[in-house]
Amino acid sequence: MKKILVLCTGNSCRSQIAEGYLRHFAGDKATIFSAGIETHGVNPKAIQVMAEDGIDISKHTSNNIDEYTGVDFDYVITVCDNAKENCPYFPTRAKMFHQNFPDPAKATGTPDEIRNEFRKVRDMVKAYSKSFIADHLAG
Repeated sequence: MKKILVLCTGNSCRSQIAEGYLRHFAGDKATIFSAGIETHGVNPKAIQVMAEDGIDISKHTSNNIDEYTGVDFDYVITVCDNAKENCPYFPTRAKMFHQNFPDPAKATGTPDEIRNEFRKVRDMVKAYSKSFIADHLAG
């Protein structure tokens, strides 16, 4: 079974959404982890927009990359430029991937505008996650 790590700055939004979708699309073909170079807790708005799409991430935890130094990952996906640039080195043979997504936690405006930004990022991450699994775990 493949091991996939999704890495972001605070492990609160983008990496949590990606963990949820990668787990959904991979099924029993992979074990999915997410972490941050910091931990900010799982963003309630991320939990809400994922629930709208039938994915429950309410039990996810916000984890620090240091918790996974002993795990031999097959794939590491950074989902923000900050994580890509500041990821501490850890020994792995993992194939590295990078896709920068906007940070919905930085959205401003009315509650509806903010929620719509979370939905937009969710949909981007969903499409990326579906393609990633199809490209790397098919068959």
